Amino acid sequence: MTLTELKYIVTLAQEQHFGRAAEKCFVSQPTLSIAVKKLEEELGVALFERSKTRVKPTPLGETIVNQAQLVLEQTSAIKDMATAGKDQLNSPLQVGAIFTIGPYLLPHFIPELQLRAPDMPLYVEEGYTATLRQRLRNGELDAIIVSLPFTEADVVTQTLYEEPFVILMPKTHPLAAYETVSREQLDQHNILLLGEGHCFRDQIFEACPNLRSNPDNHQNSRSKIRTAAEGSSLETLRHMVASGLGITILPASAATHRFYSNDLLTTRSFDIHPPTRIVALAWRASFPRHKAIDMLRQAINQCQIL
Repeated sequence: MTLTELKYIVTLAQEQHFGRAAEKCFVSQPTLSIAVKKLEEELGVALFERSKTRVKPTPLGETIVNQAQLVLEQTSAIKDMATAGKDQLNSPLQVGAIFTIGPYLLPHFIPELQLRAPDMPLYVEEGYTATLRQRLRNGELDAIIVSLPFTEADVVTQTLYEEPFVILMPKTHPLAAYETVSREQLDQHNILLLGEGHCFRDQIFEACPNLRSNPDNHQNSRSKIRTAAEGSSLETLRHMVASGLGITILPASAATHRFYSNDLLTTRSFDIHPPTRIVALAWRASFPRHKAIDMLRQAINQCQIL
């Protein structure tokens, strides 16, 4: 039994597909399949039920996968301890950010971090909250930048900043005639939103519950929600607004008019109790490179993104 084999079964349990699991482990599908089969033979039990459409852990397999997850987390903690014995600002720092934060924050704080810690290489990636959460627990990321609420056992979170939501629209849109816009005014217009899986979509519905479709009473909400295609980003929504398909709600940092003239797009604030999101930094409580986390936090706090 090896750590590599444990990683394979944990990833396979998450993906429930040999091809996707192999891709995430950066190996061929036969390599992963053989390794899983070898581990099952060594343990003398079937860890997974296999069908033409999916692969899922057996009840005993699920228990073993959970234990394997703990082993991988502890292994990562041992590596962190060893790294802490070295210069904390001289080893790579692996940071993840959710899709609706990364593109607008990373360009601001990376130069600042390079000035503060020039010998600390920075690895960055973007993903959904659920994916980043798992990679943080696995030790594949050292810290992640997410939107609150975010809770995870043995993970520390610290608020970075609070960011208001704004409404992006063409300058010719009827709502552009108002200095501020009420939630009720949105009911009469096409609203462009990200698809399922984006926490920002859920935050918009929480801030503007009148936008959420109500199958029992369609008269209460006349807005037409259009969901961007899977894999779309806030940038896609901005382009859709520019093309005249509707209006959208964005974090203030994502509502800049780059790529378009100031005569095409404009933003409006909400009139009462403008919705906001709280952006936070999260890292494992066991992560020993406190200086690296402090340097990262200082670099983010120093930059002005709003």
